[in-house]
This record gives sequence, C-alpha cells and structure tokens, in this order.
Amino acid sequence: MSQPDAPKIEFPCENYPIKVMGDSGDELQALVMEVFSKHAPGFDPERIRLKDSSKGSFQSITVLITATGVDQLEALHNDLRSSSLVKMVL
Repeated sequence: MSQPDAPKIEFPCENYPIKVMGDSGDELQALVMEVFSKHAPGFDPERIRLKDSSKGSFQSITVLITATGVDQLEALHNDLRSSSLVKMVL
C-alpha cells in the first residue's frame, strides 16, 4: 500500500511555526534570535513563545515566521541543529 503524499506547503506561508528545544537559558534564546534574524528577517520577536520543562533544565522556543521556501527552512534547521545547545528542531 502506498503512502499518501505529504501535504504541500504554499510559499510564502505566514505564521509558519518552528519549535526549537534545547538546554534552558539565555544562550539558547540568543542563538534562536541570531539564526532567525539571519534567515527570516522581519520576524516579530514579540511572537516568540517560551516554555520551560517541568524541572527547568530544558526549554522550547516556538517562533512564527513567514516561510519563503524550502531553502530558507533547510538553512534555519541546519544552523539551529549545528549548535550543541539545540536538542531538536520541529
């Protein structure tokens, strides 16, 4: 049985969420700001959502951007995953 095709994203895609999970702290937040400023200029830092893990050692940061294409999304994911602070990018 064949798998159905994944839904296609139409670009530009407003309010595209990217969640970054990693070690809690200012360093992770600074990295996220730096990477998103580079690859998604014009994103609104006021729309970033932070959530700490129950023990406070990890943090998830959700950023909403206007996704402009696959190349942009791959560059964002690659830059974020290249840091040891980042555990997962969704």
